[in-house]
Amino acid sequence: MEQQKDWSIDEIQDVWQLVSKLHDGQKYGGVSEGERVEYINHIGSVVFEVLNATRLTENMNSDLAVKCAMLHDIIEDTTFDYEKVNDLFGSQVASGVLALTKNDQITDSLEKMLDSLNRIKQQPIEVWAVKMADRISNLYEPPYYWNDEKKLKYIEEAEIIHNELKDGNEYLARRLKIKIKEYYRFLSTSN
Repeated sequence: MEQQKDWSIDEIQDVWQLVSKLHDGQKYGGVSEGERVEYINHIGSVVFEVLNATRLTENMNSDLAVKCAMLHDIIEDTTFDYEKVNDLFGSQVASGVLALTKNDQITDSLEKMLDSLNRIKQQPIEVWAVKMADRISNLYEPPYYWNDEKKLKYIEEAEIIHNELKDGNEYLARRLKIKIKEYYRFLSTSN
């Protein structure tokens, strides 16, 4: 069996500091009305999912997976661009983060997601794992202002993500399937 590549704790601490600074002040809607949650909470949740997957998956490059998990929204949501990520973290991490970034030139949300999934599938399985972990993290609880229509659309998207990426990581694919099933409890109407 190939040895799993470990990360340097000092490098990971440095990446976390950078990500914390770049996402500073960003918030998302919490479960309760009016609640706003620090965005770094989402980043941490994705990292935790990926860390657990690296523990349970043979031959997974944990360094690549953890760095992509920490940086997965950095191009999309901060002033950092592909070149900066490439300069600091190398082409493999930068390409993974770019694949995880939605193309804003595409206006249709389904087309945008499918484009990203196609680009993710051209990356190492560690990047697939980050996308599944991202959706798992987003399925814990919906923001208080989402209606049932939005929640059902999110479930549909999650099913597409699962179907497209399930071969990339068996453990995360199972978790994603469970989270999708559990998410139905947030619907106000019974389906």
